[in-house]
Amino acid sequence: MQSVDFTTLIASCTELRHGWLPARLEQFYQTDRYSVLVALRTLKEKAWLTLSWHPQAARICLGDPPPREPDTFTFSEQLRHQLNGLTLTDILILSPWERVVDLRLAKRPGDPPIYHLYLEVMGKYSNLILTDNNNQVITVAHQVGPSQSSIRTVQTGQSYTPPPPVLKKDPSQTFVLWQENIKLIPGQLQNQLLANYQGLSPVVARTIIEKANLEYQCLTDTLTEDNWQTLYNYWSQWLETLEKGQFQPGLTQSGYTVLGCQIKKGSLSTQELLNSYYSNILKQEQFNRLLHQLKQKISNLLSKLKIKQQGFSKRLQQAELADNYQEKANLLMANLHQWQPGLSSITLADFTNGEPVTIALQPDKNMIANAQNLYKQSQKLKRVHLSVQPLLEETQAEIDYLANVLSSLDHLEKYQNQEDFVILEEIQRELIAQKYLEVTRAPLPKEQSQPHRHLSPSGFELIIGRNNRQNDQITFSVSGNYDLWFHTQQVPSSHVLLRVPPGSKPEEVDLQFAADWTAYYSQARLSQQVSVIYTLPKYVYKPKGSKPGMVIYKNETVIWGCPDRVGKKNS
Repeated sequence: MQSVDFTTLIASCTELRHGWLPARLEQFYQTDRYSVLVALRTLKEKAWLTLSWHPQAARICLGDPPPREPDTFTFSEQLRHQLNGLTLTDILILSPWERVVDLRLAKRPGDPPIYHLYLEVMGKYSNLILTDNNNQVITVAHQVGPSQSSIRTVQTGQSYTPPPPVLKKDPSQTFVLWQENIKLIPGQLQNQLLANYQGLSPVVARTIIEKANLEYQCLTDTLTEDNWQTLYNYWSQWLETLEKGQFQPGLTQSGYTVLGCQIKKGSLSTQELLNSYYSNILKQEQFNRLLHQLKQKISNLLSKLKIKQQGFSKRLQQAELADNYQEKANLLMANLHQWQPGLSSITLADFTNGEPVTIALQPDKNMIANAQNLYKQSQKLKRVHLSVQPLLEETQAEIDYLANVLSSLDHLEKYQNQEDFVILEEIQRELIAQKYLEVTRAPLPKEQSQPHRHLSPSGFELIIGRNNRQNDQITFSVSGNYDLWFHTQQVPSSHVLLRVPPGSKPEEVDLQFAADWTAYYSQARLSQQVSVIYTLPKYVYKPKGSKPGMVIYKNETVIWGCPDRVGKKNS
């Protein structure tokens, strides 16, 4: 993830000063541990300012409105109590070449500031600190005590001191002095620039070097005088851009820039650029984290359930001996005349085939007592069978359900857009509702996700569910009398619906198209061929009390699907 450097910080603050000063502070909302949104209102419009001290994504920019969820953070409550209704009068850089923004707050435009809100954009040391006009700390996002830092503490009640300065040179130097500093110790050009000068980031250094048509890995002692002069010209252009505030923001192949070099997508303001880039990156990280948590939870549950299933299966196998015990007891009762005192076993002819059967006996008991003991064991095993069989079926149903959910998660391997996140949150809420997850703060329902839709070769619409909510909706709400419902045979998969208008009939290519997509959205995605069934929706039933997405069907037709055909189209 690309971090906000000094150049980007200047670009963002310059834009904010030109369009959003003065502005009234109307609301504070903390979205997570690292970000506070501030509602700014001018005479013309209202927007939300993001102040983030995230370790990799610390920034200041206009962003999206907060979600409609309660704000439970103490820090934002303290800011709300102190600053609500005040005016943001200025946005300054606290010290030259340092990434500390001073947001000055007063009662009215033109009044002297009564509070300072310092945003320190310093990687893992980033912070947001509120002080009064005497620079006494009122509240801080992240308290830093003596045990955490021996260089600088930041705590409520003490005087605010800026971060210690970086012992590097000012970039505003003459060509001769600038060249001498870089050439003093031969080395890689980019490393020498970064080691000598303040306010420079790897992205800016590489941009300057690329504009000069040089390789950033090149060595300083290999540069010609023309190379040095060209490089200094672009260095001067960078300083001029910072001074005049004439930036060219845009997305690049590997991140973003505000200097207009190798832009892949331009026509963005710095605010739009930063909000878009970091929102997408952080959403992707949040998506990956939640996806990993859900997969790990389901995998652990499946492992425990399979152990449980094996235990029940073993007990059922033992219970199958009930008839054997009963047959042996019947043999003893039919041959009471052959008993002799002290026998530890007896061999008798089987009733059906006449084969010899050896029966163990308790020597201290007679034949009748031994037979009664065998009858009791038979009855006990039959009771075990009656009690364990439903438990085994229940466990198998849980395994099938969780395997189906895991199959849906496997098809969310990579974050593509907000729709993927909505689908993942729906799965999370479903697992919470089914008591598989316990959370202190369950995610509130937002917009509902939509299934994938495709057109078959003949133009029929194909609808593919991506989680159990969509599966149930497709099967029992969307489907019509003439549609065809697809599912893999004995393998977890999405519910797939081929919409067939009245009077129409799908061709073989349409059925194969639907079968391929069904196989692709199944647990057997990596197989060469997958057995797929299709039937009319009226033959698909949801058993009473069954979990989301679980159905039974009849009158099905089998067709073979090839997931690889879909994979090649999507690659």
